[in-house]
Amino acid sequence: MLEQIGKYRQVITLSDGTRVLLRPLTAEDKNALIAMFEPTGADDLRSMRNDVRNREMVGKWAETVDYKKVFPLLAVVNDRIVGDASLHFRSGPSRHIADVRIFLTKEFRRRGLGSAMLRAVIDAARKAGLQQIVAEIVADQAKVVSAFQQLGFELRATYPDYFMMPDGETHDVVVLILRLAPKREEF
Repeated sequence: MLEQIGKYRQVITLSDGTRVLLRPLTAEDKNALIAMFEPTGADDLRSMRNDVRNREMVGKWAETVDYKKVFPLLAVVNDRIVGDASLHFRSGPSRHIADVRIFLTKEFRRRGLGSAMLRAVIDAARKAGLQQIVAEIVADQAKVVSAFQQLGFELRATYPDYFMMPDGETHDVVVLILRLAPKREEF
């Protein structure tokens, strides 16, 4: 099943007519991925798990891509990467779950690309046999939370002071879960 998601390809058209190719990250994308993350501003960096302006780290993501651990889906416009949505597969007793993360360049936000990318990773998660997808979002990003909920994610928990920003300020985080397979209820 994981081989299937590694061959994923979809062309979408945004409401303004921009055509976007959705496809998995490959080693050849190293420089384009670095270029996408380089202009990331301090506001975005505050809530990201990694310093995506670290060229070496981002380059390694492309060089060592392993679809059994992470499925990174790119949004590409005219050979330029403008978005990255990823499924981070868990292991052991939670091997039926993946965490989702998404990043879009500023000029491609609020244009429907994020929702399209989330639908694509949901499709990939189903093809990979997953049962749940988990998203952790800073609680004050109400529009992002709402966008996930519109795609079927349910708010399951709020963790107070769960994310600490570089300046030491803490923020609540909401945990949203999308159930891909119904619960088995037998008697």
